Amino acid sequence: MALRKIIHVDMDAFYASVEQRDDPQLRGKPVVVAWRGNRSVVCAASYEARRFGVRSAMPAVRAERLCPDAIFIPPDFVRYRAVSREVRDIFKRHTDLIEPLSLDEAYLDVTENKSGLPTATRVARAIRAQIREELNLTASAGVAPNKFLAKVASDWRKPDGLFVIQPEEIEAFLLPLTVGRLPGVGKVTEARLAELSVRTVGDLRTLALEVLETRFGRYGQRLYELARGVDASPVVPDRPTQSISAEDTFERDVPLSEMESLIRRLAEKTWIAARKQPRVARTVVLKLKTSEFKTLTRSHTPASPPASCDELIAIALSLRERVHLKAQQRFRLVGVGLSNFRDPTGPPNRPQPALFD
Repeated sequence: MALRKIIHVDMDAFYASVEQRDDPQLRGKPVVVAWRGNRSVVCAASYEARRFGVRSAMPAVRAERLCPDAIFIPPDFVRYRAVSREVRDIFKRHTDLIEPLSLDEAYLDVTENKSGLPTATRVARAIRAQIREELNLTASAGVAPNKFLAKVASDWRKPDGLFVIQPEEIEAFLLPLTVGRLPGVGKVTEARLAELSVRTVGDLRTLALEVLETRFGRYGQRLYELARGVDASPVVPDRPTQSISAEDTFERDVPLSEMESLIRRLAEKTWIAARKQPRVARTVVLKLKTSEFKTLTRSHTPASPPASCDELIAIALSLRERVHLKAQQRFRLVGVGLSNFRDPTGPPNRPQPALFD
């Protein structure tokens, strides 16, 4: 099989960089994109704020303690989506095989490119230059023969960097890496691998496929392949929507009995977003997070998809009856989602799990 040429482009501190670009007074200062409040989390942090240890998904109150001089900016996702579309337009000059992962990163397959450049490295340089010149933003990029390696490479010289892994360099690059660099290896899997004296990819290479499959099930096969730099997954443009949801965190923990108005409002937001999709959602999901940070979901797939916002609201509210916890239990977050999207004329299917994960 012919080698592919894959680029992973990752915008640098995207939301914070857009804020600094659009307000010159913020440049060079620690900017944290987040709502203030005890329940807020950091959406993005400028590199000036990151020097103090501020990171995305961190509680905003902790970010404020780490960086007392940080400037907090409430997120403006309408503006960020507009800039993301401008970035995507630059990608489209070079290839139609674009797989967005979020507003600020995407895979590009440039095995054949529209710009006529001879190498993927040249394409990546051109994309980064165009983003800088036209949008006054910076992006980091990784170039490699597959998606897994390209994503690792894009993080190698952040911010504003480019790193290339040539086919003949894969083994030398991979073997010293810690296994935590592999996709899907979180703290739990890393700890389980450590029990097998596996801490680097080189260590992982010493384990037979049978051992990995016995220990990790189907993911054992994936680990075996990643340790050898193998990733056959294609760049998939226009991936169909799998789920749509809206959620909110309370200022104070509340019981389930006090959530009706918020569930209604979140269901309305979810319904409006779902109406923009050409496909139909069959499954309604209610998500809750307890005051102890335990997340639980309840879902229902009716015989026919919800046909109106009122029907969605009714199902979402009814799912509260399947939350069998004590009446005094308090919750810090609630969400309403739609999943299991299918073509309108398609046959009914079983619900898809893992919404909100």
